[in-house]
Amino acid sequence: MKTSPTIKDIAAKLNLHYTTVSRALRDHPDVKEETRRLVKQMAKQLNYQPNNLARSLKRQKSNSIGVIVPEIRHHFFSAVISGIEEIAYQAGYVILVAQSNEQVEREIMNTNAFISNHVAGLLVSISQTTVSAHHFQRFLAQGGKLVFFDRVCQDVEAGQVVVDDYGGAFAATEFLIRKGYKRIAHLGGSRNLTLSQMRYQGYADALRKHSYDLRDEYVVWGGLHEQNGAQGMKRFLGLSELPDAIFAVNDPVALGAYEVIAKNGLQIPQDIAVVGFSDNPISAFVNPPLTTVYQPAYEMGKRAAELLLEQIRSKNQTEGPKTREVFPTRLIVRGSA
Repeated sequence: MKTSPTIKDIAAKLNLHYTTVSRALRDHPDVKEETRRLVKQMAKQLNYQPNNLARSLKRQKSNSIGVIVPEIRHHFFSAVISGIEEIAYQAGYVILVAQSNEQVEREIMNTNAFISNHVAGLLVSISQTTVSAHHFQRFLAQGGKLVFFDRVCQDVEAGQVVVDDYGGAFAATEFLIRKGYKRIAHLGGSRNLTLSQMRYQGYADALRKHSYDLRDEYVVWGGLHEQNGAQGMKRFLGLSELPDAIFAVNDPVALGAYEVIAKNGLQIPQDIAVVGFSDNPISAFVNPPLTTVYQPAYEMGKRAAELLLEQIRSKNQTEGPKTREVFPTRLIVRGSA
């Protein structure tokens, strides 16, 4: 694996002492202007990036933790943040929260900003558009501590806190089967996310277990917001044979389907049943109340913070605990199915 260029690499190229290079990069007045110009030119040529995190660890012990979430407006992430803050506060840490707004570019910008601010560690739930983990790999390469929660990067060696996405989806789909529904469709999330893949797999395996056909036209991949559920439901309405039940990847997607179902004069659950995932508080107050899969957001936040603090406190600076914690789910049956 190719390593990033260092101050010593610049020094070797210019036949200078590395301390001279370090002072030149910081515009120290003791270094001649011509030397500073040559050093900066060589740094640019080698694509040198200062190791801000390593420098901060030498200078001081940070008491801040960075948290990156896709968005704060939905209850799940605000509840996770509350759990994180509780544990961080007890340990004498403060949290700095940023949202990617489901954009990998903002996620990268947030990660770089936290590196520059010398955070002690990062807690991250990735965006729907994240397909590369280079920014997280760079953070780890500089000695950073990292734990993912809910939405994770499988190709990054870091702690993970998730729910049993597969088991929750399997239970939800099997519930619909046992209630007698025959044409069960799935409104899926982003294909990039492990979360979406596991919930789809639970749905598919439940159908196979009960000898149901897995019909391509009954699966629509999209996103994790209300508009994605609405768009997917419109596609189902265009089929020659309408599904009689839907398992949605999460509650916002399920509620997006609700709106389209109502606008088309259909009733829930008489014409079509709907089951969501996450137990967003609003799901209990829609008409009819949404049957959904509960996931313990607050507890997930607490555990993610605990795992990160274990890494930060680890005496081995390169290897902290890389634990994967899986929280169980449970089905909450309400009026929509």
